Amino acid sequence: MQPAVREFTVRAVILGILLAIILGAANAYLGLYAGMTVSASIPAAVISMALLRGLFRSGTIQENNIVQSIASAGESLAAGVIFTVPALVLIGVWNDFQFWPTTLIALVGGGLGVIFLVPLRKVMITEQPSLTFPEGQACAEVLRAGDRGGQSLTAISLGAALGLAFKLLTEWFGLLARKVESALSVNRHVFYGGIDVSPALLGVGYVVGLEIALLLVGGGALGSLVFLPLSGLLPNHMAADEFAAAAWSAQIRFLGVGGMLVGGLYSLVQVRRGIGASLKELFRAGAGQVAPRDIPRRHLAFFFLLGLLGTLVLYDMLLDSLWLALLIGLIMMLLAALFVAVAAYIVGLVGSSNSPVSGMTICALLLASGVILGAGLRGESASLAILGVAGLVCCATCTAGDIAQDLKTGELVGATPSKQQYGELIGVAASAPIFAGTLSLLHQAYTIGGEDLRAPQAALFASLTGALTGEQEIPLNTVGLGAAVALLLVLVDRWLDLRGSRYRAHPMPVAVGLYLPFALTVTIFAGGVMRALTDRSGQKNGGSGVLFASGLIAGEALAGVAGAIFITRGFEGLPALLPPLSLSALSMGGMGLLCLLFYRLGLQTKKKP
Repeated sequence: MQPAVREFTVRAVILGILLAIILGAANAYLGLYAGMTVSASIPAAVISMALLRGLFRSGTIQENNIVQSIASAGESLAAGVIFTVPALVLIGVWNDFQFWPTTLIALVGGGLGVIFLVPLRKVMITEQPSLTFPEGQACAEVLRAGDRGGQSLTAISLGAALGLAFKLLTEWFGLLARKVESALSVNRHVFYGGIDVSPALLGVGYVVGLEIALLLVGGGALGSLVFLPLSGLLPNHMAADEFAAAAWSAQIRFLGVGGMLVGGLYSLVQVRRGIGASLKELFRAGAGQVAPRDIPRRHLAFFFLLGLLGTLVLYDMLLDSLWLALLIGLIMMLLAALFVAVAAYIVGLVGSSNSPVSGMTICALLLASGVILGAGLRGESASLAILGVAGLVCCATCTAGDIAQDLKTGELVGATPSKQQYGELIGVAASAPIFAGTLSLLHQAYTIGGEDLRAPQAALFASLTGALTGEQEIPLNTVGLGAAVALLLVLVDRWLDLRGSRYRAHPMPVAVGLYLPFALTVTIFAGGVMRALTDRSGQKNGGSGVLFASGLIAGEALAGVAGAIFITRGFEGLPALLPPLSLSALSMGGMGLLCLLFYRLGLQTKKKP
């Protein structure tokens, strides 16, 4: 009789929890900064292999899989929280992030994402050959190649060190510029251009690839090189850069809001057949029908009751009304069950990177608002209820998509599904309490919704909620123009699709690019170019460059979170130590060296030790 393979061990759980907390905090910063998060599964798997096999010299592939399953729960939960919860601060309902409501939104939403997916695991992940779960398969390949973990860890460590170093040189020592930018006036029409000095953004561009990066920078160019010059003539008393900043705040960003609204809904229309199929699978799974290797039905019922209790406590806390808590809790449960099934099907079909999370959350917000406003709630109470539903559904949706990929990884490497599912619940429970403090810290240091942390998705939900409840006025003409631009992109996208083109004109990333500063999207585009050059040279899937990019993202993001602690303690770094021209030259030189490193590492073929 063969001995059982080590899988759900104490060291794997502890390491997974630590990585869930670290990567959750890092992705919270990154999502607020860049408008997107990146998957933590592969970096977590590499770190796990390097530590368990390198340090303890005894790690198994199943242990490593448990580590990445727990760790990735923190990253996916970060996306659900930052897309929605900051909207409560942006519309003025909260002055700061309240611990218990924020934690309950993350904990209950993430937990329901796991619970509702368990009955779907067999029928969607095992029995659906059309659902490939691309990120899950990629992570399985990394786990299978565990004997290369040491070299892979070197790429991540180098990236993390450089990301940290750039952040220190930029923010604290005044030796690099935060961005190189300029606004100029041509016949009193203002144009803006620039580039952010950010290794993390280069890494994001490398991970998402050239197509998405091109759409993002296209949106930025549309805002800064087309709509900005058309927004008005430069007054004689105002500098060009001052005019550009004012025009972005008052007009350009609302073009992005309108575009994101249409882009989110269109992304759902694109996968309407998949949505129908996912609902069929949900009914096929049946009431509590779980496979023998999943979490037992009685445990699922217990966790569901805990989730229901948490929901009632949350809404009673927000609204101080038990009957409203019951009504809104029921709405949220139905929407969460629906969109968990939708999310699982979509990530299996097109991958997590292309999952229309914003579109699903918009639909949940609009559906919930109809019931909530119909029940007579108005003002701040309505805003709390609507965004509470949106936050829980978004957390459930993001977590479900991540878990579906992880379970596919587990299936390919021979893992036990129930142990992964328990691990995901542990990852949610461990990381949920960190987000209130992390968001509060970032808001105090940088101001969420301000120049440093734009939070585009949260701004979208804040604008929608404010408009629905009548608490805020938004420039509807500008929002409508942004929606019209997105509709035009929809027509172009359909035309490209009918022609069988490999290029697409997805409106959502263009709209996000419209909302974000142009300089930020230029840096992401540079990373996408590096990825395209790497792939064109014959090294598919980004080579070691993907791990280097993950290190850059984690290093800079964690430095940003740590830096916020110093800022709130009164230390804001040294002033610029060099003239602006020298700072710009050094900054561009540093970014050029990072691009060269990306290219070299991307071409690197991993060899066994």
